[in-house]
Amino acid sequence: MHGLSRLGTGGTRSASPSPPSSPRLRYGHNKSFGGRVGGAKQSTAVDKMVFFLISAVFRRKGVLLFAPLLYISIMLLCMGSLGFDVVNLKKAIVVVHRRAPPGSLYRSPQVFEKLWPFMEAENNGSSNTLLAVWNLKMHQNWRPCVNKIISKTGLSELPKSNGFLIIEANGGLNQQRLSICDAVAVAGLLNATLVIPIFHLNSVWRDSSKFGEIFDEEFFMDKLRNNVKVNIVKELPQDVLQSFNNNISSIVNLRVKAWSSPAHYLQKVLPKLEEMRAVRIAPFSNRLAHSVSSSIQGLRCFANFEALRFSEPIRMLADKMVDRMVNNSSLSGGKYVSVHLRFELDMVAFSCCEYDGGEEERHEMDIAREKGWRGKFRRRGRVIRPGANRMDGKCPLTPLEVGMMLRGMGFDNSTTVYVAAGNIYKEEKYMAPLRQMFPRLETKYTLATAEELAPFKGHSSRLAALDYTVCLHSEVFITTQGGNFPHFLMGHRRFLYGGHAKTIKPDKRKLALLFDSPDIRWETFKLQMKDVLRRSDVKGGEMKKPSGSLYTFPMPDCMCKHSEEKRNNTSKLA
Repeated sequence: MHGLSRLGTGGTRSASPSPPSSPRLRYGHNKSFGGRVGGAKQSTAVDKMVFFLISAVFRRKGVLLFAPLLYISIMLLCMGSLGFDVVNLKKAIVVVHRRAPPGSLYRSPQVFEKLWPFMEAENNGSSNTLLAVWNLKMHQNWRPCVNKIISKTGLSELPKSNGFLIIEANGGLNQQRLSICDAVAVAGLLNATLVIPIFHLNSVWRDSSKFGEIFDEEFFMDKLRNNVKVNIVKELPQDVLQSFNNNISSIVNLRVKAWSSPAHYLQKVLPKLEEMRAVRIAPFSNRLAHSVSSSIQGLRCFANFEALRFSEPIRMLADKMVDRMVNNSSLSGGKYVSVHLRFELDMVAFSCCEYDGGEEERHEMDIAREKGWRGKFRRRGRVIRPGANRMDGKCPLTPLEVGMMLRGMGFDNSTTVYVAAGNIYKEEKYMAPLRQMFPRLETKYTLATAEELAPFKGHSSRLAALDYTVCLHSEVFITTQGGNFPHFLMGHRRFLYGGHAKTIKPDKRKLALLFDSPDIRWETFKLQMKDVLRRSDVKGGEMKKPSGSLYTFPMPDCMCKHSEEKRNNTSKLA
């Protein structure tokens, strides 16, 4: 059976004028000042005013001595309007510093110091936002319908295999998940037998876990064979392996470009697969285009939302942790908030942002950048602009900023908060204010015992799977820095909760301005935070755009509107 069975029908600008010469020289060489000014089309009103005043003064020789003082005064006035501060005026020496643009400095501690008394005054637990945080009535009701989509392929039995497909999944937990699901789709497209993916030992994640130690291998294989008719094996058959000298590395590695189309796989990969009986694609991350036929999208949906589940040891401990979070949240009806906090040393260093650690912090970040990226940030022409990064919303939110945002939205100190994170940079310093605002704060290290976590120690992907599960079942999820973890989690939450992500995704450009306003009033701050919450609620039910990923936006590829589903069922009964 050929791989096609899986597809559906489917003008020159003038140079800037040079700086003007000394007024005295201009007067000596050119007696017609007006002609010079009239020819400069880009002169501003301020420039014209300065020129006019200086010209008027110079025409009165008796006041010529006042020209330097007048010139300095006017320049200071102009610089003040452009964001400059006069620091010192002493002995005819003017010291001027440019004011930092709004939102470019980390002044959140000063904002917190001002607002904390107002937060304390509202620590009564009587009107916690968590009790009614989402307006679900304004969202369309969606339901998972993966099986309905898959049934359209019309396959009643496993197709004849065209050969074996071997892929290498690199990166962390959710990048591996992406590779696995795309590999299922490609295997279905090519009618290939998928070999359980090999996990590459990543230099950053440093997790040696195999597929079966993170995901339920038997469940995954059974689901693919019986539900979507995709061939899958744990490893290459011995006779095939022997034909490659018992060395998988001897199998040709096809270098497939990122976001390749199904046509590319059918034209370039399928002939090699049929010829050699086995092909390898490594690395395989992001190697399939977002926009493919509905039958191929259906395979992605099924793999991610139905076939992939965590291994039994992970599921057992994760379920216990969720139960403990629910029990600890009795004051809010078992509901809790989860936060994906990206404030690890490597993330702070990579962002090239500055906080409040001064020279010591800058030195630590330089060392971390050099250790992790070996000269990338010291290349010629590379300029690090921490202030610009902050204004552009590229700086990781600190625990303090996350706490202030939540308190401004109306989550009081009775709210139970789960923090999913790695090793927080200077944890004792930066986590203290978040614990001050939310005493009922938990992490995997406080929610599970040391004995329970012992089998997962040193395995970052397995620990991330625990975080993923606890966040998945929270009433509110907060993403602070992007990445595969929140993208997959938002999609999974939409799949489980009627199409709504129930996720707060703040506009960090807006937050940068607010957190750089030490004089902001509490009522104003609350209004701004509630607007952030409202916008997140509105965007919670977003559908996938042509260039979007169904792993984040499962509607409409993996879900159907509830009204359509009822109408279809009614027509069948009729």
